[in-house]
Amino acid sequence: MAHAKTSYVCLPCRASYKQPYDRDRQRICPRCTQPLTHAGSAFAAPRRRDTAAWRTLSVLLHAGVRFHKSCCGGPGYRPRTLAEVRERMTYARRSGEPFARSLVRYEVPSFPPRSRDKRLRGKGRSDAYGG
Repeated sequence: MAHAKTSYVCLPCRASYKQPYDRDRQRICPRCTQPLTHAGSAFAAPRRRDTAAWRTLSVLLHAGVRFHKSCCGGPGYRPRTLAEVRERMTYARRSGEPFARSLVRYEVPSFPPRSRDKRLRGKGRSDAYGG
């Protein structure tokens, strides 16, 4: 019985390949001969010309996030835009949560905004706005 195929990704070439999974074998990109990254069996590659999606994917794969099927469906939530990645990375820095865990979090709790203006630090809203 043949094993199911899983996706391997070459980030520099922006290419994805479905191949049988073998933990001991290193996969090589046929275009650039760089090592391929295992992305998971539920991975759907973005279009090659969509550079923002490939940058987002690069952040996810370098953080250790993979696209494996769960018992009830797909891989779960994964951010699709760089803005969503930035939001989750900011949350991880402020909360101390690991990056990989915050990247797959469906909703990010909001923090109060940090004031960059020194005049507003330590003052109530009525003092800062002349009220």
